[in-house]
Amino acid sequence: MKLRDIMTSPVIRIDPQESVAVAARTLTHYNIGMLPVCGSDGRICGVVTDRDIVTRCLAAGRAPASTTVREIMSSNVIAAMPDTDAAAAARVMGHKQIRRLPVVENEKLCGMVSIGDLANCDEITYDAGDALAEISNSVSGRK
Repeated sequence: MKLRDIMTSPVIRIDPQESVAVAARTLTHYNIGMLPVCGSDGRICGVVTDRDIVTRCLAAGRAPASTTVREIMSSNVIAAMPDTDAAAAARVMGHKQIRRLPVVENEKLCGMVSIGDLANCDEITYDAGDALAEISNSVSGRK
């Protein structure tokens, strides 16, 4: 099975010049934990998570209304192509400790795959379970 078969599309995204306050409201409105950050050309330039908002904005004493997403986003994005094998994506997600994987085609964001999406695929349930276990082990090891 390929990522194109299980990815969510279209993807809710945010512009890097939007405020962190807008990002937080968007995450809340759609009940999601991560937003891909894309320029006007559709190219992904980063991701921003609810944790980024807390640690890089609020805990740092910055004002969400006047801080841009670009200032707090993670710019080192791990992404995959739509034709990537879902089992291989699960292994990458486990190894890189990520729960959500942007899917990019022709350098533009075209979808998103989560650990939950992978877990719902009968063909790769074990790979998704292994990836989630690897992520969980890393999180539980932090103190």
